[in-house]
Amino acid sequence: MNTRNTGLRRTAIAVASSAMALTVSGCGLMGLGGSGSSASPTKGDDIKVGLLLPEKQNTRYEKFDYPIIRDQVLKLTEKKGDVVYLNAEQDAAKQLRQMQQMIDDKVDVILVDAVDSVTIAKGVRKAKEAGIPVIAYDRLAQGPIDAYISFDNELVGETQGKALVAALGASSAQKKIIMMNGSLTDPNAAQFKKGAMSELQDKVIISAAYDTKDWNPVNAKANMEKSIQAVGLSNIAGVYAANDGIAGAVIDAFKSAGVSKVPPVTGQDSELIAVQRIIKGDQYMSVYKSYPQEASAAAEMAVARVQGRSIEFDALTRDKVSSPTDKNVPSQLVPVVALTKDNIENTVVQDGIYPVSKICTAPYKALCSSLGIK
Repeated sequence: MNTRNTGLRRTAIAVASSAMALTVSGCGLMGLGGSGSSASPTKGDDIKVGLLLPEKQNTRYEKFDYPIIRDQVLKLTEKKGDVVYLNAEQDAAKQLRQMQQMIDDKVDVILVDAVDSVTIAKGVRKAKEAGIPVIAYDRLAQGPIDAYISFDNELVGETQGKALVAALGASSAQKKIIMMNGSLTDPNAAQFKKGAMSELQDKVIISAAYDTKDWNPVNAKANMEKSIQAVGLSNIAGVYAANDGIAGAVIDAFKSAGVSKVPPVTGQDSELIAVQRIIKGDQYMSVYKSYPQEASAAAEMAVARVQGRSIEFDALTRDKVSSPTDKNVPSQLVPVVALTKDNIENTVVQDGIYPVSKICTAPYKALCSSLGIK
């Protein structure tokens, strides 16, 4: 699990946000890319970016991360750059082979969202030996990475935990919850858990806790069914679910057990189905993470690193994090927002993640209208 420079945390978030405001506006950071800037003498705009993403169960990777990174690289290189994309489909050994393929193909830089942060370290070291910089994307990979970009993962957990305590009310300390954490092989999961515990400790009774193998909802549902049997359906006042896939499995388990009203369940990623569950009242909240902001910043970091634009690169990586193998990795931590039924329009709709027509389909149209989602 990584540690953070906590004294600089909020400052770093503010810097990251202001830097990304330039990106989202389409201006590019400090002239990075476009006809108004010159490329590095050692590398022009004909950049080949290797992108390794971890899985497809979470819809974000195929729908948002890859296309946003691809389009931003094209924009920053006057359409001369290229993104080579491979997905490991939750197989750490496969991802290691994919990284070797990227090294053999002599890509200029690798963005990797690790299936397993320890396993990928071997590939990171090989890339380093080959002179290819590696940027850890979304999950902190071990090994000699050049930079890291992700959301503020402890803040994600804090946001979830705080929301769950608030939902349980003034007597939360006497109420029992279940903790459904993420995968042990994902370093982010440990950070989510740490952040959540900072809000849940001594404020609720944690009756059972599980780590969800591979983030697989099937495994999560089985664990939730165990909890219902062990703790008792009527005794469970809420569930900390680390992401929306787990939240969906938890809600299915409750409904299969015959509950008439699902107790508060947290989530993360603001998947479309989760947004609809929130509108319906089955899921209490999710954590909205601006994928356009994270992905655009990652593309800028990759281009800046390859083209030797140290000023721009340093401006994008003003935070520092540490992994078990490396200290003070240049990083950017992107802020997050608690998504509830009250701010759907101001988050996923406003940022163009989902149009209202996709959210408010026939089964949800009346509910959307009652919430003022138009």
